[in-house]
Amino acid sequence: MAAYNHFVKIYTRTGDGGETGLFGGQRVSKAEPRVAAYGDVDELNAWLGLVRSGADDPQLASMLEGLQRDLFAIGARLADPAHRIAERVAKAAIAQADIARLEDWIDRFEADLPPLRRFILAGGGGSGAALHVARTVSRRAERSIVGLGPDAVEPEVLTYMNRLSDLLFVMARAANHRGGFAETEW
Repeated sequence: MAAYNHFVKIYTRTGDGGETGLFGGQRVSKAEPRVAAYGDVDELNAWLGLVRSGADDPQLASMLEGLQRDLFAIGARLADPAHRIAERVAKAAIAQADIARLEDWIDRFEADLPPLRRFILAGGGGSGAALHVARTVSRRAERSIVGLGPDAVEPEVLTYMNRLSDLLFVMARAANHRGGFAETEW
């Protein structure tokens, strides 16, 4: 049986009127673009969790877990319009080293894949297809963040999100390639 903390309830009733709280206590509409942006990031995180739950490859599963942790950091950045957690919560930071890690992973995956000559249709095996969905959710999350304006988050967050969708595309191809699923060209 799972442990349950009787002192913390999952429901607070504070959002029943269509508002939610940001870091710092500010109340905003759940339709606020900032809330939509971190909702898109949360949806992406859930898709990566789905892929990770069925990943037979421990390396891929480990990478996906790292990406999920990064996405929690990005969600925290988005929920903090006053940038109050920036200095005090190291795990909520996205830095150039995180971007370099994604670029390294892209290069490593691409080295093992056949060259891409045409557009490919999303699909393949379960993991590959789910990674293609995650890629599209990642692009939507990136667009949502860009829509908040240039000062909404640090530039590294935007660069990270741009690289992430590229990585998810290459991961989808790699998952299909490793699983023996042919790519369908358009």
